[in-house]
Amino acid sequence: MVVNESMSLLNLTDVTAGYGQTPVLFDVNMTVDQGDIACLLGRNGVGKTTLLRSIIGLNKVARGKIVFNADEITYAPTYKRARNGIAYIPQGREIIPYLSVLDNLKLGFTARRKKSGAIPDEIFEFFPMLKQHLKRQGGLLSGGQQQQLAIARGLMCNPKIMLLDEPTEGIQPSIVQEIEETLKRINVEKGITIVVVEQKIEFARTLAKKFFIMEKGAVVESGVTSDLTDDLVHRYLAV
Repeated sequence: MVVNESMSLLNLTDVTAGYGQTPVLFDVNMTVDQGDIACLLGRNGVGKTTLLRSIIGLNKVARGKIVFNADEITYAPTYKRARNGIAYIPQGREIIPYLSVLDNLKLGFTARRKKSGAIPDEIFEFFPMLKQHLKRQGGLLSGGQQQQLAIARGLMCNPKIMLLDEPTEGIQPSIVQEIEETLKRINVEKGITIVVVEQKIEFARTLAKKFFIMEKGAVVESGVTSDLTDDLVHRYLAV
């Protein structure tokens, strides 16, 4: 069903979702425009991961509407959302440890209509480290290398938007900076919109153009990143 809404790429209207009969999200409203890098912030347990999982279809929406690229996808199966251009890089990365880096990358083909082919050169332009480790088992990579592999695998389906859940978790600062610079390049050079769940405030401030703050399953503050004041950080994000 084509929906005539604004030029936004992703639009959530009054979305309530959760696990079984237990709601975690309550009337979430959120708009992400084409080309945005948006950061989703909030304390642990406020529903950030559930929100990403609801967008990709891993959590069922009880009420409300999700529109992506002018199509309503509220009840579409996950594989259709992936084929339509949504890539999800979950917390913990979920690469397959016993498969080689090359085979992990090839798994990205499953999310597109074309099921096989050569790995595009641009994957190695964004992540040159991977080319050196193509035959190595994914589980033998460092945490930072695994995160880069997970993002590269997401790129394999040529997405319009990438949803990343805490991509800097447990990663050393030098690699965090590499990931930040690469995400910015992907955004600018490929025109891919990015939504990141993040705990590191400085990473959010330097990466994102827009922010959303969640509390108790709802978006309570949003704006351009220059509006992410210390007062908001202390009110909603300080532990």
